[in-house]
Amino acid sequence: MSIQKMKRVRLIGLRSEKDALLDDLLRFGKVEISDYPQAEGDVVVFSTNNYDKTGLPADMLVVNQNKLSAALDIMQRYFPEKKGLLDPKPEAPLETFLSDARLNSCLHSANRVIRLDGEIKGWNAEIGDLQTQKTALQPWLTLDMPLEYGGTEHVSFTLCSLPADAPKADVESALEMAAPESELIPVSADKFLQYCVLVCHRDERDAAEDALRNFSYNPMEMPGLTGTPQQNAERIDNEIEYNEIKIERAKGKLMSETAYRQYIQQSWDSLATKLYETESRSRMLNSESSFAMEGWVPEEDVPGLEAVLGNYVVHAEFEDPAPEEYPEVPVKLKNNIFTRCMNMITNMYSLPAYDGVDPNPLMAPFFITFYGMMMADMGYGILMFAAGMLMIKKMKARGGTRDFGELLVWCGISTFLWGAATGGFFGDFIPQAIKIFDPESTFTMPALFTPLEDTIAILFGSLALGIVQIFTGMIVSVKEKFKRGEFKSALFDEFAWWAILFGVVGAVTGIGNVAGKPVLLIAGAVLLIAGCVLQNKGAARVTSIVGTVYNGVTGYFSDILSYARLMALMLAGSVISQVFNTLGGVTGNIVFFVIISMVGNLLNFALNLLGCYVHDLRLQCLEFFNRFYKDGGKPFRPLDVQTRYYNVTERE
Repeated sequence: MSIQKMKRVRLIGLRSEKDALLDDLLRFGKVEISDYPQAEGDVVVFSTNNYDKTGLPADMLVVNQNKLSAALDIMQRYFPEKKGLLDPKPEAPLETFLSDARLNSCLHSANRVIRLDGEIKGWNAEIGDLQTQKTALQPWLTLDMPLEYGGTEHVSFTLCSLPADAPKADVESALEMAAPESELIPVSADKFLQYCVLVCHRDERDAAEDALRNFSYNPMEMPGLTGTPQQNAERIDNEIEYNEIKIERAKGKLMSETAYRQYIQQSWDSLATKLYETESRSRMLNSESSFAMEGWVPEEDVPGLEAVLGNYVVHAEFEDPAPEEYPEVPVKLKNNIFTRCMNMITNMYSLPAYDGVDPNPLMAPFFITFYGMMMADMGYGILMFAAGMLMIKKMKARGGTRDFGELLVWCGISTFLWGAATGGFFGDFIPQAIKIFDPESTFTMPALFTPLEDTIAILFGSLALGIVQIFTGMIVSVKEKFKRGEFKSALFDEFAWWAILFGVVGAVTGIGNVAGKPVLLIAGAVLLIAGCVLQNKGAARVTSIVGTVYNGVTGYFSDILSYARLMALMLAGSVISQVFNTLGGVTGNIVFFVIISMVGNLLNFALNLLGCYVHDLRLQCLEFFNRFYKDGGKPFRPLDVQTRYYNVTERE
């Protein structure tokens, strides 16, 4: 498995055939169109544009797509699409997404949906305002007086409120002293306020209000309302009911528009495809009668592209990229069924550079082995395998989702095998269950080793696996350096440290010593010192020796020690599951035991599912990749169908 070799393709053809050729390239789905380099003299002859084949600008395509998105969101909010968790995306033939026959009718439907949603929002806002008015009227419903009535020529009527705890006697006394011909008539009260009508001679109104302000007096006005409070409340109820009827009618119309939902989804996907096609089109150069295009195609797909181009009057050139162009060459990984699940991890980190190494086949055995070792439970492995197969078979997942499903399958198999080796099936579920029926039972699951009894052996095994992975990364690094002709770097770095590391083991065990001296260790030290002296100048020759030794010793020691997390997570998961099984066993009831055990194990499974992934990912990205990995690759994005809601029926 490797990074696919790319060929640069340059085309010059008739402009009259450009649209048809682009359609065929889109169907082919294996060519990425890149920006065409222009010489200064070409500017007059050639130009670019940002329009689709019908002359519609890309901005308008975005507007239409946003309109369809808004309509789909509205439909989903009012009438959610009934879809099971594992239901696959519907499929449609390729031609569905290359045609815009339904686009106009879908846009009309989207406009109606958006308009109906706006009307519903407006009526809901009116209902909110009316309910606010009704709430304000609630304390005055027993008042048999028109709200617009302000009094007579000489007498003033004012609606007002006072705090609920305002002392009645003090209020009346203050009012009588300030305005003897005034009266405060109570209407209603709640736990916060008391609602009243202030009746007074107009000449005394200011004095009465000044006296009441000492008790937090607050005049209340209801502008625009006429009639008694009860009449207004009845009117508001009628208006709310009428608005609710209009809302239900609008929802009925909106529900009828959901019949177009699948067509709107297809049109959204079609517009997404047209947008990417338009983006690719904008990178091409055009004159009045011709066009020029540059792009990339995988070497293995060149014959297929030549067959497509054979139907047109074009001149095509294919060439290998020059080394200085490697940073611009798109990267496409070629993986098999075992390694392609690693794309999920590689894409999360960064694609390798075009002249780098595909990490997937190197990482897959380690990642899957490490993950299974940390989970190490047959029951958990069965759950992971079943979940992955459901995603692949039931959901018919594609792309990153399929990669995740395949990763679950492989890690589930590894988890099951490690669980069989440690005798774990939801921890010690089976022995604990047997003890409920036979307290004297001493049954234990067969195991090669167990986390609780063989902790030290598992620790050394984890470190040994770490050494194997680190050495694998160093071997790959040496291979890449040899390809680039960097023989000295490999000699003074990887070979020197191999000699030192193996020399330390030999010195401790006595293996490989000559005349009692650790020759290999001495040779490694000499190589390391020679590298520092030869590759530096002046005082740096001495200081680099100290830095290289310190960084190397601490670096290799800390990197190898990091793999102790394999043992730690295996031990933690095993202990947690056994604790829940013990808690369930204490009840002495098989039903309660199963419930407590399963709840605890599911919690443990969920925590470990994420925890093991994060720690495994760390080991790959930090301890493994830093030995050889050259990142920074640009993903290969061919002119192809872009979909969100539908899967495209497989091409012939």
